[in-house]
Amino acid sequence: MNLKVIAPDKTLFLGEVQSVKLPGTVGQFMVLERHAPLVSTLCAGEIIYRVNGKEEHLRIEGGVVEVRNNQVVVCIN
Repeated sequence: MNLKVIAPDKTLFLGEVQSVKLPGTVGQFMVLERHAPLVSTLCAGEIIYRVNGKEEHLRIEGGVVEVRNNQVVVCIN
């Protein structure tokens, strides 16, 4: 699936990933291949994503995420 993490002034990550863990405002959740569509707000925490079997971390202060058609788009503050 494709992950795009964008801030107001730049793109922080764009690429294919195997999974994404996100800090939702009602709890952490994971998105895998062919996940059902969803929109959620995010709180301060870490986005943890897996690229080629390696785990990467990105600290955020909050934002929103949309999952649709095997694409995850995260807009952070």
